[in-house]
Amino acid sequence: MDYGFIGAGEITAAIVEGLSKDIADPPSIYLSPRSRSVGQELSARFANVEVRDSNQAVVDSATTIILAVRPPIAEEVLRDLTFRPEHVLISALAGVPLDRLRDWAAPAGEVVRSIPLPPAACRQSLTAMYPDNPEARALFDSVGGSVVPAAEKDLDVFSGATATFAAHLDYLGTIAAWMTDQGIDDTTATAFTSHIFGQLGHSLAEQNGSLETLTGKHMTPGGLNEQFLTDLRTNGVPDTVREALDGILTRLRDK
Repeated sequence: MDYGFIGAGEITAAIVEGLSKDIADPPSIYLSPRSRSVGQELSARFANVEVRDSNQAVVDSATTIILAVRPPIAEEVLRDLTFRPEHVLISALAGVPLDRLRDWAAPAGEVVRSIPLPPAACRQSLTAMYPDNPEARALFDSVGGSVVPAAEKDLDVFSGATATFAAHLDYLGTIAAWMTDQGIDDTTATAFTSHIFGQLGHSLAEQNGSLETLTGKHMTPGGLNEQFLTDLRTNGVPDTVREALDGILTRLRDK
């Protein structure tokens, strides 16, 4: 299968790498001229990747098109293109509903919303998508796997969950900074914090039970983990997280 990408940012680069690196027979991939430096770097690394002269040239070259531009310019970009009924448009834009995408990309035959993640680069992105579609499923299963919620509105919940990345990293940065405040070298504190939470990430990827069960495995009665968690809960941290997620969901559904 051939793929065309409109937009050449981080997500495009991640998916292209996942589709191409160390693959014996990778698909042909066509990139838009936007962010030529990204496209040229990818085309230099992978023989199956080619930068086209225009977005329309990308659309003309492939029937499965991945849209990865900034949401505010999506309508302008799509209305400027001529799609065919055999096209499958896969949108990687947060908060842009299917009815708008179908209107802007008519007469494209199929339109899918998706939430690909940067780990697609190492084929470890579990991508939420809606509706189910064989071309989209084949793409995302190739870079880690796919999950299809019951309704389009549920996709916004998945988008909300991904809005926590920066906050999670800031939380880790706070821990490393606290260690530095106690006299630990900054480089060592950062390396240690990254290591212990990186290992915890492996536990998350390998566990089959609930997160509550995994939490219990990392906490003993009267222990340090229990004390820290109790302090956070007492100070309303979980409630603050829920309230912030509610705000994200409201923003996504008000578009």
